[in-house]
Amino acid sequence: MTHHMELNLSVSIFLSLSLCYFLHSAFARGGLQSHDSIFPPEFFGNTTYNGHARRLFEKNQSNKSVDVAEGYMTNSELEAAIKAFGKRCSNISRIYSIGKSVNGVPLWVIEISDKPGEEEAEPAFKYIGNVHGDEPVGRELLMLLANWICDNYLKDQLATLIVERTHLHILPSMNPDGYSLRQRGNANNVDLNRNFPDQFFSMNEDASAREPETRAIMEWSSQIHFTASASLHGGALVANYPWDGSQDKRQIYYACPDDETFRFLASVYSRFHHNMSLSNEFPGGITNGAFWYPIYGGMQDWNYIHGDCFELTLEISDNKWPPAHELATLWKYNKMSMLNLVVSLVQTGVHGRIFSSDSGRPLPGTITIEGVNHTVKTNRVFADYHRLLTPGGRYKVMATVPGYKSKTTNIWLEKSAMTVDFVLDPEVTPNGNLLRSACECNCGRLNRYEFESFFRGAHFEVYAILILVLGFLCFLFQRRIKYNLSKQRQLGPKRPVAL
Repeated sequence: MTHHMELNLSVSIFLSLSLCYFLHSAFARGGLQSHDSIFPPEFFGNTTYNGHARRLFEKNQSNKSVDVAEGYMTNSELEAAIKAFGKRCSNISRIYSIGKSVNGVPLWVIEISDKPGEEEAEPAFKYIGNVHGDEPVGRELLMLLANWICDNYLKDQLATLIVERTHLHILPSMNPDGYSLRQRGNANNVDLNRNFPDQFFSMNEDASAREPETRAIMEWSSQIHFTASASLHGGALVANYPWDGSQDKRQIYYACPDDETFRFLASVYSRFHHNMSLSNEFPGGITNGAFWYPIYGGMQDWNYIHGDCFELTLEISDNKWPPAHELATLWKYNKMSMLNLVVSLVQTGVHGRIFSSDSGRPLPGTITIEGVNHTVKTNRVFADYHRLLTPGGRYKVMATVPGYKSKTTNIWLEKSAMTVDFVLDPEVTPNGNLLRSACECNCGRLNRYEFESFFRGAHFEVYAILILVLGFLCFLFQRRIKYNLSKQRQLGPKRPVAL
């Protein structure tokens, strides 16, 4: 009996020590303070990546307690808060919906810009919260972010830069039904972060079979050319970047073509966070998704492949559903990270536009970086591009437009962003004719932004009068033709005339 008691005691001590190590690893804390400047000089030092395996919590961890959401906004309260924000900050924002959830809850978005709703040659960023219903911290922090920017516009450097140099779109809750049900999945109990088309395996390819929330995100991304994006999650403390899966489903570091740039963006978030970069579990507070644990059908990889959008998956709270009184602290810890990640769009990388040398018109095309197997498309109207790159490197940048001669330039990208415009010459056929790009061949088709710009033009009244006059002349011309035809029938057919 004594032997068994000693054995049980030894096992208990071993389990206790293991549990202590487990908790220490999961809840590491630190004291990195927020920075006042946008990117301090020491930020751009080299960061080495050391792999570290991580457990996977795949089971539904939603807390079924009736008090779990106490202090959090309900869906109706969130909707009211969004609309109230729209009224309070109408000068720098607009409110719109990208669709509805399974249960018909609108997916409301806040756009923040000095010209909300207008197309500009500026990068666009989107934040998405509450992808998983039982991870609601993101929806609360995104409302705090929007209100902070509104309150500090023209008072704070970061707020002013975001409003005047970017278009920030905020979707506080992608999964309002899951939030109401206190579960990970949506109302159909589908994990929305496994519901996108996947690059490695044939899944979610039937558009009609996807969840309405997923379809809404995909349609949204087709309408707005986002430069970068981030979704907010809970259950860990780390900035996750592509690829999220591997070709053979192994748990290995599986780098995407822009691995270096993604590591830089993930480090922006981690280093400005209160303690994310001090993690004992994730060196530097960042991780490659497939190395952490592979997932398939994720939103992050889909954005990069199909939308040219550099998206991060941000785990911002160890506890998926912490008590509401901790939200103020979580906002304090994540505030500078959330702001500086958006600011990185205009503070780093190479930006510019593509023009035609013969007409001066913008030419929608693609931007390629030598050695990086990923092209970035320009925006449609102004042919502007925003190519995120890691500071402190030499790059060969090439602009390509069908029907035009490509051009390449070498740049040395230092700590700040660089502007490079391309002026392309038309290709000439052997018989001396100029080739035209698809954008010029379809110049008669106005897209929505050009159409709106036309009707906002100062000379619209003159055009309207000309259109009315031409319409009246067409009417008289048609009347004259009908009269002549009638007269010809009365006089009989005329003899043909040889020309």
